[in-house]
Amino acid sequence: MKIHPLITDSAELAALVDRLSAHDFVAVDTEFMRENTYWPELCLIQIASVDEAAAIDPMADGLDLKPLWDLLVDNEDVLKVFHAGGQDLEIVHNVTGKTPQPLFDTQIAAMALGYGEQVGYSNLIESMLGHALDKGARFTDWSRRPLDKRQIDYAIGDVTHLATIFPRMVSKLRKTGRGLWLDEEMERLADPSSFAFDPEDAWKRLKLPSRNPQVLGRLRALAAWREKEARGKNLPRGRIVKDDTLADIAGHPPKTQEDLAKVRGLSAGWRNNDIGARLMGALEHAQPLGPDELPERGPSRPGLTKDGALVADLLKLLLKIKAKESNVAAKLIARSDELEALAAGVRKDLAILNGWRFDEFGRDALDLVEGRLAFATLNGKLKMTRTQEEEAA
Repeated sequence: MKIHPLITDSAELAALVDRLSAHDFVAVDTEFMRENTYWPELCLIQIASVDEAAAIDPMADGLDLKPLWDLLVDNEDVLKVFHAGGQDLEIVHNVTGKTPQPLFDTQIAAMALGYGEQVGYSNLIESMLGHALDKGARFTDWSRRPLDKRQIDYAIGDVTHLATIFPRMVSKLRKTGRGLWLDEEMERLADPSSFAFDPEDAWKRLKLPSRNPQVLGRLRALAAWREKEARGKNLPRGRIVKDDTLADIAGHPPKTQEDLAKVRGLSAGWRNNDIGARLMGALEHAQPLGPDELPERGPSRPGLTKDGALVADLLKLLLKIKAKESNVAAKLIARSDELEALAAGVRKDLAILNGWRFDEFGRDALDLVEGRLAFATLNGKLKMTRTQEEEAA
């Protein structure tokens, strides 16, 4: 595989994209910094085909990245391969308003191939290629220039290895017949709505101080205000106001801007500065949450009796057994909330009762809930057994 020097020239990038566009797939990775900003700062883009690989410097003066973005989000003839690509997709969406299509994520595929849940890139490469990766440049400040050869080699290595393991993973998926299992997961990952975050929903990500509609209404207004401030200033949310301080203000709102000086976590300057005035404006316009807007009470199980909760626990045990038997990550087969819904009597709109999930797990799960399947021990080992009623039927 040919490895190019760091690309900083628009003509070189356009020529690279032309060549990559002739391939069935490209492997993609990014390096970014977000410790001191709201928006992740894109510092490096790595891309590879089976023939060549390059690192691209998005911070280079005058570099036109449009051909690259067009390849990633508009060229549907080329599959884009990532590993744990959530943050990479977020960056692409921030720039283009779109997500890469079509998409393949090797971390998700690894769950269907028995590598466990959320397997790390290094561990996956070591398992599939038999050698360890150099982790020496992992904590590089990618925003600093110039980048030295070791840093660039480290970054390019991520996509060269990715381009190597992808065809092998596809071959294994075909042999096991599990390729179609991943379509739904890839579509969910690439859904642009996942990255279009509405500031009005920011409060839902916070630890809620109470269920009082007045308090939560103020928290909603404050969280939306902070989100807009952080975006406008390109600063982390906590640099504007910390979560605990937001909750404190929502629970004990100051009567005047002067009172902001008494709030723990705010400086005295908030009593008369512009940002303090905007905070007070957000409080002034806050409205209580309506009954249909209130969050559910904690991680409660939907309609579960005490016996139902025990059935949900048995379903989780069954899931572990079935996942081990099929060598598939349990997380790919079913979520805990689905198991609890099944135990509570829900039978509609559950993924585990449709498609491959039903064949792998849902059929037995339904039999367990409805009394046609039971657990037993034989020679000290746990096994599943059909009930007499089922056998008679």
